[in-house]
Amino acid sequence: MFFQKDIETMSRQELEALQLQKLRHQVQYCMDNVPFYHERLTKAGVTADKIKTLSDIQYIPYTTKADIRDNYPYGLFAVPMKKIVRIHASSGTTGKPTVVGYTRHDIDIWSDTVARFCAAVGVNEDDIAQISFGYGLFTGALGLHYGLEKLGCSVIPISSGNTKKQAMILKDFGTTVLISTPSYAMYMSEVAHECGITNDELKLRVGLFGSEGCTDALRDKIEKGFGLFSTDNYGMSELQGPGVSGECEFRDGLHFAEDHFLPEVINSETGEVLPRGEKGELVVTTLSKEGIPLLRYRTKDITRIHYEKCRCGRTHARMEKVQGRSDDMLKIRGVNVFPSQIESVMANIDGISPHYELILTRKNYTDYLEVRIEINDERLLENFADLERKQKEAVDKLKTVLGIQAKVTLVAPRTIARYEGKAKRIIDKRSEAEA
Repeated sequence: MFFQKDIETMSRQELEALQLQKLRHQVQYCMDNVPFYHERLTKAGVTADKIKTLSDIQYIPYTTKADIRDNYPYGLFAVPMKKIVRIHASSGTTGKPTVVGYTRHDIDIWSDTVARFCAAVGVNEDDIAQISFGYGLFTGALGLHYGLEKLGCSVIPISSGNTKKQAMILKDFGTTVLISTPSYAMYMSEVAHECGITNDELKLRVGLFGSEGCTDALRDKIEKGFGLFSTDNYGMSELQGPGVSGECEFRDGLHFAEDHFLPEVINSETGEVLPRGEKGELVVTTLSKEGIPLLRYRTKDITRIHYEKCRCGRTHARMEKVQGRSDDMLKIRGVNVFPSQIESVMANIDGISPHYELILTRKNYTDYLEVRIEINDERLLENFADLERKQKEAVDKLKTVLGIQAKVTLVAPRTIARYEGKAKRIIDKRSEAEA
């Protein structure tokens, strides 16, 4: 079993001493090798010698996605290209993509951190892992691929798409571990059952899901749909890819690989570092990266971090599931709304599927939210009274949780688009009203 006990069960005092040593080294490394950081650290008056305690990290300026894009493609690399063995990039939904590079050392650490969280949920050399992430510039597929191979798993690099074939491979190849986005896992289970494949014919036992949020309610539906144990993991291409944190068998938070990543939580509006245990925006400093080291990277992800020892024996900090993002948070009539809140409400209403869209419109300078939700049984559409009751239930529950009135439209099964990667839930039409 892949369990780095000396590292994963370090005392808090030992772990923080290691982090301080690595932080000082990383500051000097950035100063010496990245012109962007040399200029920024010099302007802030920060040197490695001035980092006496971990709290001194507060004097280091934040790094943002805009900084990476402004230095596109290789401006933040700390080593010459002859030492870069891999290049990945984010999807780049707006503007230039964020480009990241890896040395051979970076790839080794990446494999280690992925292998850790996979092993923490019981994945081992006897498993057959089907990777249904898209291969390419996206970090998810190859990140999991290398980590699972390090564990000794048999890896099926099927990539995403061709869902009926995915279902066939699940059955015929005896897949025991599924890797995908949670929304695609949900869709795959629907297709498998439509193809006449039952859970009894599958050997699935663990799901390693990431790349998008997964509420507990959606997780429960995936587990019921596929009869497996569903787990979350976290990462982003700027920091490394998957492996920054991941759940253990107890699913009581995602264990941070704190020997390689130093997390903070800040107030996203003021930039103030928040006391431990408070919810805010996650900021991460890479402690071991050679290719593209990042100091105090603002992830925009909203979470909370706990530092108590876990029941599994691991001592590294645990982050709660990401509850939303500070930059894709919806602001409706002055109220902050996260899609995950809406998903949680809908998952607890009988007869409603986990497939939905959020449509934002604007009329007379006022924002409106419509939630389009699929029903499980289209016969409900023929019974107006039952449909109206279900719709009212959804409206009332959403108002209780969100604090605003939202329009709810119930639509027939398979009406809302399915996605093989990240689901596109938000359709923002507010700019059309301003045109």
